[in-house]
Amino acid sequence: MSTVREVTYEVLRNLGMTVIFGNPGSTELPFLRDMPSDFRYVLGLHERSAAGMALGYALARGKAAFANLHLIASAGNGLSAIIDSAYSHAPPVADRLAGGWISP
Repeated sequence: MSTVREVTYEVLRNLGMTVIFGNPGSTELPFLRDMPSDFRYVLGLHERSAAGMALGYALARGKAAFANLHLIASAGNGLSAIIDSAYSHAPPVADRLAGGWISP
């Protein structure tokens, strides 16, 4: 039986989202540990810059991007980029891991 982590990586792979933008905290570490070799992690200074990079990447590719954000207050830091993505019609998918999925 597959784990949630394994299924998440498979879904991301199938969607062509093998670049992950984020600023990892303790809740993200189990997800990122031993990340598959076909994935790349782009480290941002904080959640706003990570989500902003995901937005720029999505706009440049013309496809959704993946922003891995912290829980609760830290997700709020990246919220302006997620709102920007909705207005730009290129929404990145944001994963709050323990808090579920959010996407504009």
